[in-house]
Amino acid sequence: MQCSTIQGPIDSVDLLIKPPAMHLPERSRFVIYAVGIFVCYFLYGIVQEKLTRGRYGDQVQADGSVGERFTYALALVWVQCLCNYVFAKLLLTVRPQKEDTTHSGSYVACSLTYLLAMVSTNMAMRWVPYPTAVVGKSAKPIPVMILGVLIGRKSYSFIRYACVLTIVVGVILFMYKEGKVSNLPAETTLLGEVLLFLSLSMDGLTGAVQERIRAASLPSGQQMMRAMNFWSTLMLGFAMLFTGEAKEFLYFTLRHPEAWTHLSLIAVCGVLGQFFIFLMVANFGPLACSVVTTTRKFFTVLCSVLLFGNVLIGRQWFGAVLVFSALFIDMIYGKKPAPSSAAKKLPVEGKLIEEKKKYTAEFK
Repeated sequence: MQCSTIQGPIDSVDLLIKPPAMHLPERSRFVIYAVGIFVCYFLYGIVQEKLTRGRYGDQVQADGSVGERFTYALALVWVQCLCNYVFAKLLLTVRPQKEDTTHSGSYVACSLTYLLAMVSTNMAMRWVPYPTAVVGKSAKPIPVMILGVLIGRKSYSFIRYACVLTIVVGVILFMYKEGKVSNLPAETTLLGEVLLFLSLSMDGLTGAVQERIRAASLPSGQQMMRAMNFWSTLMLGFAMLFTGEAKEFLYFTLRHPEAWTHLSLIAVCGVLGQFFIFLMVANFGPLACSVVTTTRKFFTVLCSVLLFGNVLIGRQWFGAVLVFSALFIDMIYGKKPAPSSAAKKLPVEGKLIEEKKKYTAEFK
């Protein structure tokens, strides 16, 4: 049952459930959000590499290198969260929506797990072999699905489970590179693996909390974006002050004001990318979002292979076939049955409940 086909008094309810601009077919919206995530974070990665791996100034460092490196990870994320909050706040000011009744404690918990996941991932990448990091990052939909069932009270069809697991296996087979190994001590690698496990656990908790938020109050993508970035900005601000990174970051940007150009570009790409992410979460759930963000890296590498003529080995071709097959099957057969005809006979209040259930269901 589509909202756009409901006539009479339910039209005003429809406007509360989703903005008027979103009267697009479900799959069209899914494709738009997915493409938006792909493009924004592709550009985001390019600019971020220039910021974090580039050199600023011509001063000779202690190791003989020329120029300073940007090493302020907390400040980088803080700038992004602040810009994301301002953008979402502006959207909601220009186009007000129904009141978000979500308890602030839910957003605090969601923001905390989100930040812990991000910090743990950044730390783990320093101490684990490349293949381990790829496997860990590609397996993100698994804890999202498991904890979504245990905590978020979600239920998925067997086809959904099979497709998600197939996508994960396909991405792992495609991205895994045996040649890049680590010569770090065993205890150091173990620490990195623990951090990677912590990151995956926090990703799962974030998805589970988001599921409960969606089921309880059905906030829009802009409302979720505003609330989560508000609390993330506060938490990171306190962390920067406590560690002293805020002062060091300010001095760095005063010495090298050109860094603000890269920061601004990252903020723009991050704002738009996160906007599409929260639209995806609000409309299709965190599991669909995690699948999209997982396959994003796969498609990025695949495009580079096709554009630059790199050769794929048999294992990578097999992984690519698995990913595309699982995505196609999920789109065709993973969709839950439509509501029964009895639902059409419900009064307006009953229709509202049915509509809420529909928009809290996973995109299949």
